[in-house]
Amino acid sequence: MRRIWPLAWAVLAGLSLLSLMIGAASLSDGDGGWLLMVSRIPRTAAALLAGAGLALAGVVVQQVVQNRLVEPALTGTPEAAMLGLLAVTLIAPGMAVAGKMLIAAGAALAGMAGFIALAERVPRADPMMLPIVGMIYGGILGAIVVWAAWMTDLMQYLGTWQLGEFSGVMIGRYEWLWAVALLAGLLYAVADRITILGLGEAQARSLGLNYTQTRGLGLVIVSTLTALVLVTVGAFPFVGLVAPNLVSRWRGDNLRTNLPLIALGGGGLVLAADVIGRVIRYPFEIPAATVFGVFGAGVFLWLLYAAPRRAHG
Repeated sequence: MRRIWPLAWAVLAGLSLLSLMIGAASLSDGDGGWLLMVSRIPRTAAALLAGAGLALAGVVVQQVVQNRLVEPALTGTPEAAMLGLLAVTLIAPGMAVAGKMLIAAGAALAGMAGFIALAERVPRADPMMLPIVGMIYGGILGAIVVWAAWMTDLMQYLGTWQLGEFSGVMIGRYEWLWAVALLAGLLYAVADRITILGLGEAQARSLGLNYTQTRGLGLVIVSTLTALVLVTVGAFPFVGLVAPNLVSRWRGDNLRTNLPLIALGGGGLVLAADVIGRVIRYPFEIPAATVFGVFGAGVFLWLLYAAPRRAHG
């Protein structure tokens, strides 16, 4: 494990340096320092925090439903959060960002509760059944969101939430993402309970775990992480699927040991997607969510055809 960290930090440092250097404006100009402080550093930090938060949310969802092929974007959670944001925009458009995040988190939690209710009725024999149900459930919620946005002339807002990107991140517009670090610390503190949660309700209760309380705490963390990222930079697909699965297949299932690597991997992958999106059509940008969606879809297909030994948590 000790050999991994120097390499991981070196890769992350290299990606961060690239992110700071790449952009339409040159740092060699007289305003280079100002540009770094106002735009480049906040953008790099936002990508790292958003990726880490979504990766951690993914591993919690997988433990709760005991399925490695599920993540928040496949459970209707972002769509439910968008529905909450639409309601806030219509009813109280001047509400502070903190209030919008609370509403989005509450809506995301309600959406996640709906998925969990469906998951309890889905046969566990085929691990692919639950992701398919999640995609259908998310599609239904997404259709409702699109209809509501169309009827209220808020399609532009919806487009911003649906496609995650960092071009608009500046100092003063991303700081709420630092709450991801606090939630990551909380998640690390209860990592052993989340691990037991993944054994299933019967075994978890037999080991003395308060199953309902722990599952509720996990879902609150997931909904809050999803809302934080969605409100600040938009939605990203597959992050919560890719990072936990890659780390799990490489390092095994010790959740407490894996959590830092999962957060680091999620942040690094999203930052890499942002850097790639900036250089493919330089000086124009491709949204990081689009780049990661292509990569994540490929990894998802690989997981479907790879050895099924880790299909269940």
